[in-house]
Amino acid sequence: MSKEDFIIKAFLNEKNGDDGAIVDKWCFSKDLFFENVHFKRAWFTLEQIAVKAMLVNISDAIVMNAKPKYALLGLALPKNLSENEIEALHKGFLKTAKKFDIQIIGGDTISNDKIDISITIISKLNGKAVFRKGLKKGHLLAYTGRLGRSLKGLEILQNGGALSLNHVFIKPRLKPDFFYELAPFVSCAMDISDGLSKDLSRLLAQNKCGVSWLKKLSDNVLYSGEEYEILFGFDEKERHNIENIAKKHGVKLNIFAKAEKGRYEFKGKEHHF
Repeated sequence: MSKEDFIIKAFLNEKNGDDGAIVDKWCFSKDLFFENVHFKRAWFTLEQIAVKAMLVNISDAIVMNAKPKYALLGLALPKNLSENEIEALHKGFLKTAKKFDIQIIGGDTISNDKIDISITIISKLNGKAVFRKGLKKGHLLAYTGRLGRSLKGLEILQNGGALSLNHVFIKPRLKPDFFYELAPFVSCAMDISDGLSKDLSRLLAQNKCGVSWLKKLSDNVLYSGEEYEILFGFDEKERHNIENIAKKHGVKLNIFAKAEKGRYEFKGKEHHF
C-alpha cells in the first residue's frame, strides 16, 4: 500500500475516495498546487500559476458532473512578493473564476518561503453524479484528446526551453459542455492528472476489473501527467450516442480498451509519495 492510499484509508467512508465528495446535491473537491512540486516559478508567470491552480481544481468537479459555484482559496506566499505580483495572482484567480461563473467566497493566507496554493471548489450537481465506481466487465474505456503533450512540454522546460502561452502544460483545456452532455451515457469517469496508466489503475481497482487492450499505446500516452483530459467507461450500447456527442463538441475520442476480469498493475513512476 502506498502512503497516499494509507492516508486515504485512514479517513475512508462512503463519501471519500473520488474526484470529489457528494453531499446531497453538492460536490466538494480540493487540490493542491505547490511550487517546486507542481511548478517552478521560472516556468510560469504569476497569472499563469493562478489560472492553472484554478483549472486543475475545476477539472475534478466537471468529471463528477457538477458545475462549480464557489471557491475557497488557501494561499501561502513569500513575504517578498510585491503588491504588483500579488495583483497578477489575483488576476489569474478572478478571470478563471469569471469564465466558469464561480464566486470566490473566502479562504486564508499565510507567509511562506514559496508559493503554495490550496483551492476548495463547491459545485452543484448537474443531474446525477458520475463516480469512479460503476464500470462493469465488458464496458469500453475511452479518453479524450491527444495525450503526451504535457510530458513533452515538461521535458522542454526541464531542458531550459520555453512553451507557448497556450501549451496544455501551462493551460489545461477543460471540456465542461462536452462532459455535461456525455454524463448520462457513461458508467464512470475521472480526470487524467497523474497519467493515463496510473489513473486507469485507480479506476480499475475501484471496480475490481482488469483490462483488454484494443490498441497499443505509447509510453508518452500512458505516462504523461497533468493532461486533465477525461478517462471514462461506458456500455457498448451507448457508443453511438457518445461518438455523436464527441463529434458535436469537436472532441477527439479514443476508445482504447475493454474492462474484463482480472487486475491491472501500474508499472510507472509514482507521482505521490
